[in-house]
Amino acid sequence: MLFSGATFLYAFLPVILLFYFIAPGVKAKNYVLLLGSLVFYFFGEPVYVLLLIFSSLSDWLHSIYIEKHRGEKGAKIALISSIVINLGMLGFFKYTDFLIGTVNAVLGTAIPKTGVPLPIGISFFTFQTMSYTIDVYRGRAHAQKDLGTMATFVCLFPQLIAGPIVRYVDVAAELEDRRHTLEGAALGIRRFAFGMGKKVLIANVMGELTQIFRDSGDKSVLFYWLYAVAYALQIYFDFSGYSDMAIGLGAIFGFKFPENFNYPYISKSITEFWRRWHMTLGGWFRDYVYIPLGGNRTTKWKWLRNIAVVWILTGLWHGAEWNFVLWGVLFGVLLIVEKLWLGKLLEKLPGFVNHVYVLFVVVLSFVVFNAAGLRGVVSDIGGLFGAGGIPLVSTEAVYYLRSYAVAIIIAIIGATPIPKLLYNKLTEAPKVVLEPLATGVLLVLSTALIINGSFNPFLYFRF
Repeated sequence: MLFSGATFLYAFLPVILLFYFIAPGVKAKNYVLLLGSLVFYFFGEPVYVLLLIFSSLSDWLHSIYIEKHRGEKGAKIALISSIVINLGMLGFFKYTDFLIGTVNAVLGTAIPKTGVPLPIGISFFTFQTMSYTIDVYRGRAHAQKDLGTMATFVCLFPQLIAGPIVRYVDVAAELEDRRHTLEGAALGIRRFAFGMGKKVLIANVMGELTQIFRDSGDKSVLFYWLYAVAYALQIYFDFSGYSDMAIGLGAIFGFKFPENFNYPYISKSITEFWRRWHMTLGGWFRDYVYIPLGGNRTTKWKWLRNIAVVWILTGLWHGAEWNFVLWGVLFGVLLIVEKLWLGKLLEKLPGFVNHVYVLFVVVLSFVVFNAAGLRGVVSDIGGLFGAGGIPLVSTEAVYYLRSYAVAIIIAIIGATPIPKLLYNKLTEAPKVVLEPLATGVLLVLSTALIINGSFNPFLYFRF
């Protein structure tokens, strides 16, 4: 079930809001959220809802045992058990067929693949539950004694299937006691509306262009670059828009979810880009992989190893294909190079040059990210630079450049802080009128396109 779908907006959400706000007390509201979240997940994954229930029960039992035996050997064994179970689920569903395919390709075997479909959101909720048991083991969080409250955290539908990655410590207090105000609900609705506008009005339009490119038989260098730019914009507005909708829904229900994006395309280095892009994932790998390995407080070679490990895992987290591994390795190498010497050079260069460098690398990286395996990487990157004798310009490329030029310019401007800076310059009087007006217009326009059956995919469901 998509947040940007008519079923969610006009059936599921009104019903759950009704029952939620008439429920007496936080515990009852938690159970409404839990039941609604299970229905939400069941709508898309009827069988795998059992996986969510199992994950909640497993980490609930492990965390209670860990807290009871903290400081003892048993706590460490329980932590390892919890991590093995979580990674085992993720590994089986997401990586088994990838490993079988790799073995078959290398050894020439014909081992049949399992064909097991990937549960939606498994990469997100397994990371959330792992961070919970690790934080309990470290003494940063108290074990949740109530299974219903624990399951509410794991299954919370606003961020269940595509993040942001919400850690238990982020919402522990709000699971026990939270305030609901008209102001908070209004802010949540506004954030949700702007997120849906980003998704439906910009990401989907860019997605149409990327699909047109894929279906075209009239490829050219210009068309490849048009596709590359459109996809980079699509994935940003798609994922950041969904994160905005999740944060907005969380606010309506009284939760404060962490921010996930901070205008990454204005970065002046790849290091800065990854401080601004998918911030909850970067923070997760920093706190639960990079620092435990020693971070940068170790020998130079171990430090470089730690960066490499994190980025190989980051690539694999996004998908079980070699192009994702290559994508992760690419950023790992760039970050190492920046930390060793390029970063100092970038500080001396004009900001404009730094921006061009980042945008060039990021656009190329997303071509790798969206390619159909390693052969697709070679084909798509080659197409950007005219490999295979493809023409510089084609009739279709010129036509679609003209057709989508305004949309691309709007998307580029929207990916910067310019709209927010202009809005902040307004006095309070215009804001009082503009905020509800803009919220209403975005909801109406987005809804009109949804009902019209417009192109409406969501990229991060596949991760």
